Amino acid sequence: MKRRTKIVATLGPASDRPGVLEGMIKAGVNVVRLNFSHGTHEDHIKRVNAVREIAARLKVNVGILSDLQGPKIRIEKFKNGSVELTEGAPFILDSAHADDAGDETRVGIAYKELVNDVKPKDILLLDDGKIVLEVTAVKDLEVYTKVVIGGTLSNRKGINLQGGGLSAPALTDKDREDLICAANFNTDYIAVSFPRNGSDMDEARELLKKAGSQAHLVAKIERIEAVANIDEIILASDAIMIARGDLAVEIGDAKLMGVQKRFILRARELNRATITATQMMESMIENSCPTRAEVMDVSNAVLDGTDAVMLSAESAAGKYPVETVKAMAEICIGAESEMMNHLSANSMIKNKQFTQTDEAIAMSSMVLANHYDVQALVCLTESGTTAMLMSRVNSDIPIYALTRHAKTAGWMTLYRGVEPLEFNIHHANEEDVVNEVIAVLKENQAVTEGDRIIITRGSLNYVQGGTNNLRIAVVE
Repeated sequence: MKRRTKIVATLGPASDRPGVLEGMIKAGVNVVRLNFSHGTHEDHIKRVNAVREIAARLKVNVGILSDLQGPKIRIEKFKNGSVELTEGAPFILDSAHADDAGDETRVGIAYKELVNDVKPKDILLLDDGKIVLEVTAVKDLEVYTKVVIGGTLSNRKGINLQGGGLSAPALTDKDREDLICAANFNTDYIAVSFPRNGSDMDEARELLKKAGSQAHLVAKIERIEAVANIDEIILASDAIMIARGDLAVEIGDAKLMGVQKRFILRARELNRATITATQMMESMIENSCPTRAEVMDVSNAVLDGTDAVMLSAESAAGKYPVETVKAMAEICIGAESEMMNHLSANSMIKNKQFTQTDEAIAMSSMVLANHYDVQALVCLTESGTTAMLMSRVNSDIPIYALTRHAKTAGWMTLYRGVEPLEFNIHHANEEDVVNEVIAVLKENQAVTEGDRIIITRGSLNYVQGGTNNLRIAVVE
């Protein structure tokens, strides 16, 4: 059984170790994530080159996701690296304090606008909510607080305002520089951190165009404002990432699972891809096998219909990056094997009026695939849109997307159930094209003699958005 759910793995010092990156790709990584919160441009370029060399040698497609840091809403550093905060004690967040001079009484803040965004009785959550502070006063450049929940607070931990409302823009000057770097090495996806609305994504799209990039945009859902504006953010993006760390801090852990399920479903309805992220296999940073809770978490996301599940520190800094990818791949296959994952396409198209021919063809092909004896779906695609539309419907039938464009293949590495293959039409005659398609599938061991396949394509070759043809063929 082919795994349909894609795996996104973050690169870092762990994946830089000899042989590890190749092992991760062999184990099932479909997309690599470059975290621009860490490392230099040179580090990222070196990793991109390594990924592309290995992928070319192994003859697989591996997408590149460049994740922008976003606004640094965090404290600065302490003299001794960390402090112990005691419940009930006063603590000051000081925007004028030296960056490396924090102590038990105060610490500097990287986000200088905090003094303008908060008021007495506001609750500030630090280090993913482990430390809780209540604002007691705001004076000039200082935010006075009382420790509600104490503990160890170390350098550069994040700050969230309970209920949202921080005014930091989604794109910083650093993000703009990083975006240009990613455009120059031809990234497939750019992830925008902390977008509040569709306009933040529109701004990123304009910057991409100016940089001459065709990269697709991923909106990281991390703010409570994004929850309120989810439809416009989805429509302004090509994919969303449910970034459960900051999001959970802002909306509360209890609401997180419902939001995850609702947003995955909504993105599928609006024909966008989804990535479920944060702490999915967290224990494997230190341990060689996952916890049962982590197995259930990954399985749940798969059954929700997410396109991809993501590894962060597990693959970037953990002790067992290859083993983690293998374990995640096995969990995905186990979840996908459940009968509930093979559903009729009828639920996706009930009461729906198609507005485009390619969408009608894609949905028709999925109805056939799920109600007829078919071993594979094949779409000849310029932009990858037909493959993406097909992947919105649950099915255990593999989707092979044949394209002549490396960029399109890169985008499709994220789509659930879609396997991109290199293909260039050499004939105009339809029968010859079908024979070419079957030859490519045989070469990739995707079909065998007697298999029944569905092929979609446009009647005119090399026309984007022109899919208007559906054919059933038998492999001979």
